Amino acid sequence: MPLALSPNVREIEVSSDIHALMAAEQAKDLAKNLGFSEVDRTKIAIATSELARNIVVHAEGKGRIIIKPVTEPNRVGIIVIAEDKGPGIEDIEKALQGGRSAAGGLGEGLGAAKRVMDEFKIETKVGEGTTITAKKWKH
Repeated sequence: MPLALSPNVREIEVSSDIHALMAAEQAKDLAKNLGFSEVDRTKIAIATSELARNIVVHAEGKGRIIIKPVTEPNRVGIIVIAEDKGPGIEDIEKALQGGRSAAGGLGEGLGAAKRVMDEFKIETKVGEGTTITAKKWKH
C-alpha cells in the first residue's frame, strides 16, 4: 500500500508555463499557511516560479516541483524541490551568475532563486538531469 502524501506536501508536474504559475501559487499558499510574512511569501513564489520555468525551458517540461514544510526544533520553513530529466548543468557557477541564459532569456532564474532563499543546493548530472533544493526559514 503506497504512503499517502501529507496534505501539506504539494507536487506539481511541470510541462508548461501555466504549471510554473500554479507551482508558485501553491508555494505562496503553503507559506501563508505556515505563517510567513507577505515579503517572504513573495520571495518563495518568485523562487518557485524561476525553478519551474527552468524545467519548462531547459528540460522541455520533463520535471516536477515538490513543495513541503520543514520543521526543526527551533524553526519552521518551506522546501521547494525542482527535479528534472533535462540535460543537466555543465557549469553551475556560470548558471548562477546570471546574464547568460542557454535558452536566450535573461539568465537570471537560478541566481534570483538562490538570492531570495536561505539555503540553495544544486545536484546535477550532465545528460541525466538536475535536482535543486531551496529552503526558506520563517523569521
